Amino acid sequence: MNVIVNEEKTELADGATVADLVEHLTGEVAEAGVAVAVEGRVVFRSAWQETTLEDGARVDVLTAVQGG
Repeated sequence: MNVIVNEEKTELADGATVADLVEHLTGEVAEAGVAVAVEGRVVFRSAWQETTLEDGARVDVLTAVQGG
């Protein structure tokens, strides 16, 4: 299936969850510094494993960056 992540098309396996997406993007299920919204609604980290994505879903993934 395809989802739109930060305005870019990303291919994932059917039935992929938010946790699967974060792992796909970062190489791990990040413990901190990552926020996800699906269709404009924030998905709390505690719900990542059970939040299944649908084909065509619009997802925003934000990561915190240190710096000055």
